[in-house]
Amino acid sequence: MAGEVSTSVNNPNAEIVRGQAFEVGPRYTNLAYMGEGAYGMVVSAYDNVTKTKVAIKKISPFEHQTYSQRTLREIKILTRFKHENIIDIRDILRSPSIDQMKDVYIVQCLMETDLYKLLKTQAITNVLHRDLKPSNLLLNTTCDLKICDFGLARVADPDHNHAGFLTEYVATRWYRAPEIMLNSKGYTKSIDIWSVGCILAEMLSRRAIFPGKHYLDQLNHILGVLGSPSSEDLECIINEKARNYLQSLPYKPKVPWTCLFPNADPRALDLLDKMLTFNPNKRIVVEDALAHPYLEQYYDPADEPVAEEPFKFDMELDDLPKEVLKQYIFDETSQYAKDHPDNVI
Repeated sequence: MAGEVSTSVNNPNAEIVRGQAFEVGPRYTNLAYMGEGAYGMVVSAYDNVTKTKVAIKKISPFEHQTYSQRTLREIKILTRFKHENIIDIRDILRSPSIDQMKDVYIVQCLMETDLYKLLKTQAITNVLHRDLKPSNLLLNTTCDLKICDFGLARVADPDHNHAGFLTEYVATRWYRAPEIMLNSKGYTKSIDIWSVGCILAEMLSRRAIFPGKHYLDQLNHILGVLGSPSSEDLECIINEKARNYLQSLPYKPKVPWTCLFPNADPRALDLLDKMLTFNPNKRIVVEDALAHPYLEQYYDPADEPVAEEPFKFDMELDDLPKEVLKQYIFDETSQYAKDHPDNVI
């Protein structure tokens, strides 16, 4: 069965990539290193069943609660999402027993590069991605784009207390919405709109618009461009200390977008202005952003997939011990194997 792998050190179906054993054969062969993160490595491989090249992410999360939590979130979300601009899961491999399960292999379509690398060289649900940045936007040679890395994703819940949000939120701070740093609850899909605005600005100038070195520096970069928030905008800041801090700062005027991007399409700057709005309640929503004049040549309302029902987790994962999360990951991957019998070889 493609979904189960041996844990034997001398497994003939294993290939070594930069010291890491990938036990994904005989179906997946010809492995080549692509990159790695805190708790996993990504390789390209040849799928001997579909006769195509794929990407395989090896995840070893089970020693850490946070990594286990992110792995479970990503599997739960990506096995349920079907959208041309979201990275898919084509196969999941792991040990046949939970006691032996030390790694999980997630097989996905191969994308040759990402927007971050490209910049260096030249759908609608209630899920918050929370980590949108150029390196999480994958591209292939025909410029098809897919969003990846849903390990930090959450279900949108304006009433949920996200007190632990910042400690877990290790995404690049340059793309964080100001309310993430100023509030402890009340996040909505507008945080992802902010991140997309930061990415659009980076595409226009080839450099990050808010390259903060730390928490306060990040806020200062934002206020240095957007200007001081109005009294009305300050009302959206729930945290009293944060609100008082903003009120104590000297007044800053807004910098015109045309000064920052003198050669940009005025329609692009109008969309950017609507995305990079300090008050999340005034920020443009996804539907209106897609229909904006700057994107009109790409926009087709009949070809915009919408989730039939909101996505939801059955439970909050924040406080679950890693042993429980491991069991959930095992169960989730078992269900995936049942739902995809064609992966049996």
